[in-house]
Formats: sequence, structure tokens, C-alpha cells
Amino acid sequence: MTDLTELGVAQIRDGVAGGEFTAVEVAEAFNANVAAAQDALNAFIVTTPDAAIDAAKATDAKRAKGEALGKMGGVPIGMKDLFATRGVQTTAASHILEGFRPEYESTVSQKLWDAGAGMLGKLNLDQFAMGSSNETSYFGNVISPWRRNDGGNAALAPGGSSGGSSAAVSARLCPAATGTDTGGSIRQPAAFTGITGIKPTYGRCSRWGIVAFASSLDQAGPMARDTRDCAIMLEAMAGFDPKDSTSLDMPVPQWEAGLSADLKGKKVGIPREYRMDGMDAEIAALWDQGVAWLKDAGAEVVEISLPHTKYALPAYYIIAPAEASSNLARYDGVRYGLRDLPDGANLQDMYAATRAAGFGAEVKRRILIGTYVLSAGFYDAYYTQAQKVRTLISQDFAKAFEECDVILAPTTPTASFALGEKSDDPLSMYLNDVFSVPASLAGLPAMSVPAGINREGLPLGLQVIGKAFDEQGVLNAGLAIEQRAGFMAKPAKWW
Repeated sequence: MTDLTELGVAQIRDGVAGGEFTAVEVAEAFNANVAAAQDALNAFIVTTPDAAIDAAKATDAKRAKGEALGKMGGVPIGMKDLFATRGVQTTAASHILEGFRPEYESTVSQKLWDAGAGMLGKLNLDQFAMGSSNETSYFGNVISPWRRNDGGNAALAPGGSSGGSSAAVSARLCPAATGTDTGGSIRQPAAFTGITGIKPTYGRCSRWGIVAFASSLDQAGPMARDTRDCAIMLEAMAGFDPKDSTSLDMPVPQWEAGLSADLKGKKVGIPREYRMDGMDAEIAALWDQGVAWLKDAGAEVVEISLPHTKYALPAYYIIAPAEASSNLARYDGVRYGLRDLPDGANLQDMYAATRAAGFGAEVKRRILIGTYVLSAGFYDAYYTQAQKVRTLISQDFAKAFEECDVILAPTTPTASFALGEKSDDPLSMYLNDVFSVPASLAGLPAMSVPAGINREGLPLGLQVIGKAFDEQGVLNAGLAIEQRAGFMAKPAKWW
């Protein structure tokens, strides 16, 4: 029999529906991979093998009765531990929520279960989704399944915050996983681990039941092996939710059916501001290769300008921490989660002790930044100015899309780096998001597609950015790159 763990979402869905294998066989195969890799990769905070088997049994029972199996029928997935899952620990990788078991299900996860998916477990991440290397988790680092080919054995970052998701998909622990993207947390880890991930238009996927980081930026999306699998999973995840005031009241397009790598009549924009001094030569060369691939697919390539790009990162690192400082105020030891109550402590002492013990260093750093920029005397100087810059960035994109249909750019400025290499340099870590943050600030759909391998044997990704609501255009350009890149590399198994 084919190694079932080498199959993607579409292959599993179609194979189960066609009777080539059962959903239970698929779930058992992936459960075995999860168990075998857990100590080495630390991709999961909680594993739920029984939940995966139960969902698989339900799918097999439906097939036996001749009932429709759903878009994700028989597909076991990993769930980023930012999504509330009823009765299953949901921590956002933070000590302050350790042991919290929600009495409700997030809208996105419920949609996936309704579509026939099963849950293999809750995936590790940077604490409260704050990080680019998955080193800020209270439950320990996620280790990338990739290794450099230089003979060394340095543990590499799987990207962040969705590092558990990227590592698990790349290592064949699951065929797909949920991620969330605030400033690049789907696209950057996808690029680091040689998989595909898409952040849809802000509002496409409900935020209800997702632990909040920055509410005006957070957006859920799929991470999978290829473009088609992302399209399938995004169809299952997306849709209007009256419980989320920012949810788009729009029908969900049939993205899988609309997939086409023929880009005749389309224009691809190349932003001149993204060609930065000191850019990695291999990244620049891959970008040029991506241009050639899209020309081969029939697209016309035009140069565009996004003049406020250089202000995107500083604006983001004002807006996101400001929203985080507000959202994380709810973790006070009173209602749920950790409570640290020293002897003789008053209420203020309990707040301080609980938050000091429960939050990690990066979370505390961002809360402090956010509180500072929102404080009296600094609100207008920082936060208001950052929001004005955000508007200018959105206007830049709107003007650029008068000249093109999609934009092509690198996903990250470098390939993956060693764990610990940047952990003492927050500014260097934040610069990982330089290419991904602008689309997040503008709320635009954007995806990363694996497109090459660097001289160290590590994956590199290309990013496609689209107009608001045009996930189809993004997916189609991604498919054109995918078909021409022929990226088939996977990490050599060492765990």
C-alpha cells in the first residue's frame, strides 16, 4: 500500500471517497507519525489520537451508507493551539492558559469538523502568536525537520508563530494544519519549511474562538503541501459568522474548482521597494526566476511602486503591540487560567504576580510597548501616526492594483536560521517580517509557495499578494509557480 502519510488533502479525500483506503487507516498512519516525532520535533502541545480515530470512523460510516463525506472527509489535521477546541486544552502556548479547556468550539475548527476533518492534536506556536521562530512557547521550541547540508547538526527554526503547523506538515505528521497570520505567521513558517500557506483577505475566516493577538490583523488560514490542498481547506474554513463583527458577509467561492495556472491576460506587479540593499543573493535570484515562471504562464510583468513600504514594519510594531496590550488585559487570574495569589496579597498583587508568572519575555515586551504607545502623551505621537501610515500603505496597494492583478515578492529575507541565533536580538527577529507585514496591514490575501532550495539545502518561498477578496487570483498565480518550480524536496528523516 502507498505510504498514506505521503498523501495530501485532495489525495486523501478522494482516496477515502473512492474506497482505496479507509479514513481509519489514514488516521492510524498519521497518529503513528505524530507519536514517533513528538520528542524530537515538539510540534504538538497536546495530541488527540482518539479524536482523529473517532472522526475517521464517522467518515467511514457515512461512506458505507452512501452519504456525502464533505470537503475534508477523512482528512486528519493539526490544529494550531490558538483555536478553542471544546474539552481539549487550549493554551496559546502560554503558561497563563495552561490547563484551560474551553466549553466551546472556535468557528473555524467547527467548520473543519463539519467538513469531515479530524484532529490529530493541538500544535505548538510562539506564545500568543508573538514570534518568528517558535522559540517563545512556554512548552519549548519546535524544531524544524530540516537540516543544513553543511554536515552540522544545528537545530533550525520552523518559523513563527505557526511553527508547529509548518513543522508538522513538512515532516508528514499531518497533511494540513490551521495557522494564523498577524504579520506573516502563516507565510514565513511555510517558506522556512518548504510548504504552502495562504492568509486570506481579512474577514474571510471568523476570528471567533481564536485567542486574540492583534484583532485588526489576525486572520486564520490553511497550511498544506500544495496550492490545491490550501484551496480545499480554505473553502472549508471560510464563511460569514455573525458572532464575529469583522466577518465578511460574502459567499465562499469555489476556489478548488477555479484553479488554473493559465495567467494569459493577467499582469504581475514587481514592487521596486522590495529590492532592498543587502538582500540575500539567492532570494533575489529566486525572485527573478519567479518572474520568468509567471511570464511563461502567460502573464505580463510590470514594475510597480509601494512607496510607504519602508514604514510598514515600524507601523506594525506599534499597532500590533498596542492591540495586544489591550487584548491580553483579560488574563488577570480572576476568570480563568493561571492564578498566582501570594500569601497576604491584595487584588493588585494578584494581578501583578499572575501576569509576571504567566507571560513569557516576548509577550511582556510587546505588552510594555503597546501600553507605552497607548499612554497619555504618546497615543497621538505613535499610535495615531502608525494608523495614518497604515492607511497610506493600503492606498499604495490600491494604486498598484490599478496596474496589475497580483504582486510577486519574496516571502522572507533569508532561509531558516538556527535556534538561538536571533533570540537575543529582537530587532533582527522582527525584520523577518519585512516582506509579509505590508499585506497584513492592508488586509490583503497573500500566500507563500515553495520555489527553491538554497546552497545550504534549505527551502525558499515566493509570495503572491492579491487584491482584497481575490484569493482565486492568488491561488492561480501560486499554482503557476508551483507547477514550474516542481518543488518536491522534503526533509531527510532524522527523528
